[in-house]
Amino acid sequence: MVDLHDERYAAAGNRGNYREDMLARRRLVDLMFQRFDANADGHVDSSELSQVIKQEGLTKTVSDCTLFDLLKYNDQDDDEHLTKDEFYTAFDVFQVFLPEEQRLLVTTVTVGQSVVLTCSITGEPRPPILWSRHAHTLNTLQLEDISIPSQDFGDDGSLYITKVTTTHMGNYSCHADGYPQLSQTHTLQVNVPPVIRVHPESQAREPGVTASLRCHAEGIPPPQLAWLKNGMDITSQLSKQLTLQANGSEVHISNVHFEDTGAYTCIAKNEAGVDEDISSLFVEDSARKTLANILWREEGLGIGNMFYVFYEDGIKVIQPVACEIQRHIKPSEKLLGRQEEVCPKQEGEEEQRCVWSSAVNVKDKYIYATQPLLNRVLIVDIHSQKAVQTVATDAVPVKLHYDRSHDQVWLLSWGDMQKSSPTLQVIGQASASSSHHTVHTQPMGKHFDRVEDFYIPPPNLLVSHVRFGMVLHKDEASLHKLDLETASYVGNISLRDYGCVPQALAYTHLGGYYFVSCRGDEATGAPRPQLVVDGVTDRVIGTNGDVSGTPYASPDGRRLVTVDDGAGLLRVQEVSWRGQLGRPFDVHTNLHLADVAFAPSFTAAGEYDAFGSSASQTDALFVELRSGTVRLIKSLRPPLPPSRWPWGPPNRAMVAAGLFGQYLATPAQRSLFVLDGRLDKVNCEIRDIAQGNTVVWVGEP
Repeated sequence: MVDLHDERYAAAGNRGNYREDMLARRRLVDLMFQRFDANADGHVDSSELSQVIKQEGLTKTVSDCTLFDLLKYNDQDDDEHLTKDEFYTAFDVFQVFLPEEQRLLVTTVTVGQSVVLTCSITGEPRPPILWSRHAHTLNTLQLEDISIPSQDFGDDGSLYITKVTTTHMGNYSCHADGYPQLSQTHTLQVNVPPVIRVHPESQAREPGVTASLRCHAEGIPPPQLAWLKNGMDITSQLSKQLTLQANGSEVHISNVHFEDTGAYTCIAKNEAGVDEDISSLFVEDSARKTLANILWREEGLGIGNMFYVFYEDGIKVIQPVACEIQRHIKPSEKLLGRQEEVCPKQEGEEEQRCVWSSAVNVKDKYIYATQPLLNRVLIVDIHSQKAVQTVATDAVPVKLHYDRSHDQVWLLSWGDMQKSSPTLQVIGQASASSSHHTVHTQPMGKHFDRVEDFYIPPPNLLVSHVRFGMVLHKDEASLHKLDLETASYVGNISLRDYGCVPQALAYTHLGGYYFVSCRGDEATGAPRPQLVVDGVTDRVIGTNGDVSGTPYASPDGRRLVTVDDGAGLLRVQEVSWRGQLGRPFDVHTNLHLADVAFAPSFTAAGEYDAFGSSASQTDALFVELRSGTVRLIKSLRPPLPPSRWPWGPPNRAMVAAGLFGQYLATPAQRSLFVLDGRLDKVNCEIRDIAQGNTVVWVGEP
């Protein structure tokens, strides 16, 4: 009967839609009821059914069923006629309801817990419920941590998330199948207990000098900070000599006295929990050497808190406070216990020199550095400050990334300077003292030579484990998802609908978004807007408004900074604690930024500032991300020309000094500049460092 009416009365272009589209089914059944209800009294009885049988010629059918069976089986109240609701039931049309006050619900859950989102849409009979995230239907996706049990087995269509993470935050919408216009939105707020770090853990000071104790805490919502001294609230002891700075994240003591000795406890608290840590201060006369100040090391005087600079004449270890060179590993120096040299002299070279392309810190124990012309990775032991091992690689290794979650170093090699056979390799157990070797990832389509680049999100205070990375293939409008645990490809995210060949990525755990920079239009050269990819569904959400350029995400995931060199802009967007991306504020600059680094704010608790290096000029850029304040750091020297740095951008790195570091390092052609991030100025210039564009920070082991 429905097929008959669809064929006779539906518009030609809409025929058959009722099978998949509930709205089309309802319109068709409404038309049927109108035709059956001859006297328009809102009921269909047996006499009206008889008329339809005669009019439509239904006296003979191939089925044993007749229209009278509608009354036999669907007259729910046995009053010998059918209402429209009973008619809907007969033809599987659902009536759905949602109270207005329940259109938007907020659910708060603590990270690591499980949560059930129940759709409040009801109907008779109960309609199938469809769930979506960023307009992508979840019911048909096979997701590890999100499930929607089939209603065929008696479930109510609820959405289940196991072991909630911050990537799950955001909006989830539900609607009855065929009724997308009536939907309910569930906003999932994921709270995270505070995680706290203090610096220094212990320090000794002589009477009369200044002492500073800093506390950095992150959590969702942002935690409130409080300080205790020897178990007592410090606020009652505040004075001109003892003050709280940077929104309470720093205890500043000028002209310290013996009675300032104590255990200073920083406490961070939010709705999800509490964390605390102790920073100890010992005020000791210089003549009284105790165990405390024997064990304590001034910042920069131990083996940690150093910049390692890899340049033509080897490796220099630089203490940034006084800009002292603590160690110079020369090209001719032999590896510890071996005959190999750090940088063996190449055939045809007049002088023995080093060529480096990248380096990474492995748990403050080792530094891995690529030597592209030697087809190897050099490993430097941080404790002894000596080169200890080399690892053979595919030809021309150019990029490294340390995956702390799995203690492995990922390595991109070009094969040759024309990038004709690039490969991706991994070195496992990178922090172990044993001998190392590389392992290839599996080929894609039996080809190794398509890898253009790769991206692995860095961990942070709140997210210690990273499961997946992304691989970019040459000239392909797609992202290839890489399982870091198995070193195998597990999926492909197509960007073809947007014509986007990816060039660079950034990631925030707040909502699980990847921000993808796309190659410009080949015909016109016009920039393409960034794409936003949902890391939960592995689907493209859409474009990031009109934002285009290279993305960088702050360590806490709260700020997205995009360098749009073509427009002369640095664009800053905030990501909210509910995973919502804000509108950008723009910083106009003609510096042609090469690299961006983030350093903790010295004026606001739990915030970060951005520092940018110029690819062509002698200034650096400082941006206070919280307020938008911008300053230039002047009087640097010109950077390396891109032609003298063939290993890919940036031609001038900007490297920050960790969570509590005050300093940053950025190279010039033949020197290295150390910047003071607290004062936003140059701290010093260290000369005779040519080609020093590979810099690594090493904190306290």
